[in-house]
This record gives sequence, C-alpha cells and structure tokens, in this order.
Amino acid sequence: MDLQEISDRMEIQNLMVDYCYAIDRKDWNALDKVFLPDAVIDYSEMAPFRGNRAEAKVWLDGSMAGIAASQHIITTSQITIEGDRAHGRTVCTNPMVMHDGTLVVVGLWYKDEFVRTPEGWRISSRYEENCWRQNVPAGMLADPQFAGART
Repeated sequence: MDLQEISDRMEIQNLMVDYCYAIDRKDWNALDKVFLPDAVIDYSEMAPFRGNRAEAKVWLDGSMAGIAASQHIITTSQITIEGDRAHGRTVCTNPMVMHDGTLVVVGLWYKDEFVRTPEGWRISSRYEENCWRQNVPAGMLADPQFAGART
C-alpha cells in the first residue's frame, strides 16, 4: 500500500464512523458530510425506505423516534479503491433500546459505493443487507406505521 491508499482507507473508515455517530446521536444534518445529495440510500431489506439524502433525513427522524438509544457497531470492512471511486462491504451490529426498555438487535452488512469529492470521500450508494435479527417484534422493521416511514 502506498501513502495515498492508506490515506484513502483511513478517510473512508472515518466516513463510515461519522455515519454511525450521526445515526446514534440523531444528528441528521451530519449526514450531509457522509452522503452525496443524490446518493441512493436503500434500507429496503431492513426497513421500508429507499431514497436520497434529504429523504433519508426525514425518514430517519420519524423512524428513529421510537428508539431511545442505539449503537451502530461496524467491523471487518472490505474496501476496494479504484482511483476516485471505491466500494466496500462492512459488518454492522446494531443494538437498539426502545422507549419501553425492550432491547432489539440486528446484524447486517453495509454495501457501499464511495466517491472522492473536493470535500473528501462521500457515500454515493448504500444498501443494507440483512443478516440476522434478535428480539425484533413481528413487523417492527417492516411496519411503516411503527417506522414512521414512507416508501
């Protein structure tokens, strides 16, 4: 690895960490430094949403209202860098505490496409791929009324 690739990998990793903190802090405006405005954000395998950055911010605000606390824990990223573009697959474990104290945990993969911009790397496409769910009430993640979602 040369210094540019090391730098790119560190910037992409930081970008993904920024996403996790933005979601867990419910800081939707922080996503402006994570996603391109026209990014395709597709949570449809995990929850009823697919849209761009602005739509995702609105949807997340509604869907996360039922969640008192969450932690997006990412590990084992496989990143391939090809010039000013990159793609990757990253493991995420996401425990969530509901307002009634119920603990729900999901395991998934983020499948991402990244683009280098003058402001740094940004996600141009994100797909959440389901792996497993624990203690998730029937229909919770797929129920638009619970999620406050629109498709």
